[in-house]
Amino acid sequence: MAPRNDFNKALGHESKPLPVNWNQRDLLLYATGIGAKANELSALYEESASWKAPATYPLVLGLKLDATSISNFAKAKDAGGDVPGLPNIPPEKGVHAEQSITILKQIPNDSGEGWTIRKKCVGIKDTGKGLIVDGEINLVSPEGEVYVRMISSGYGFGKYTNKEDGSAGFAKSIAPPQPAKGLSKPPTSAPTHVFTEKTSSEQAILYRLSGDYNPLHIDPSIGKALGFGGVILHGLCSYGHAARAILLSVADGDGSRLEYMSSRFTSPVIPGDELETTMWVSEDAKTGGKRVDFVQKIKGSGKVCLGGGVALIKKAGAAKSKL
Repeated sequence: MAPRNDFNKALGHESKPLPVNWNQRDLLLYATGIGAKANELSALYEESASWKAPATYPLVLGLKLDATSISNFAKAKDAGGDVPGLPNIPPEKGVHAEQSITILKQIPNDSGEGWTIRKKCVGIKDTGKGLIVDGEINLVSPEGEVYVRMISSGYGFGKYTNKEDGSAGFAKSIAPPQPAKGLSKPPTSAPTHVFTEKTSSEQAILYRLSGDYNPLHIDPSIGKALGFGGVILHGLCSYGHAARAILLSVADGDGSRLEYMSSRFTSPVIPGDELETTMWVSEDAKTGGKRVDFVQKIKGSGKVCLGGGVALIKKAGAAKSKL
């Protein structure tokens, strides 16, 4: 009898390329959605001499795709088709576990036609209590050049083994090497920067307009049914808040200096929570820039919502990524 799942078949599977597009309005909306304030004109005002696409904007394209209006979340999530050999994990049993973004080249302010994202299954680990699946998403220009590489890890609660006897143990990865690895525990030394910012009660309502229309982030009844007590903030929204905090604290707000960022999602955030991003900055010998280890906590409860964070910042004036 063949196993229910076939993880070896899933590993390395590439979904069909999916068209994506964006314009200046999309970039301005995203910047507002991750909390940019009125004095951050380089993020919010298209006539500012230093205005450019927010560094972490490409993270929304996996769900926005080429939609010019509201899109159906379920259809957007499954665009590109199923990955053969992987089980279908119910939405209520799946969580976004970890996210990285490597920026190889600055994206234009208007995409025009011909841009795609290309998805590939690059890692699978069966823990016995859940399944970790790593997906690589590349943002590719019309000329075939990869501008941004993103690796997203999802965790599905439950037993999804592909062994006939039901035992766990499968663990393989073909993911490209990451430019940096986050620390398992924060440094014990005093932080270099602490950036505190309160989210608004409408933060998730605003952020969803960038393309993630998961009803969990606007319908309180769904969050209550899943045990969250109501609406929760998109994990990638608090991730974007952390990116802003790092860039404002370490790079004078210049998003073009962000080369790499990675973090684990550890606790849900409620719209209206105050986020505290704590940073430890050191020299990065490989790039000549800065390494920023960080954690993000919910001020008040002290719960860590982003753990094991690390970012690489180019030195001022460096024009091209060295990663």
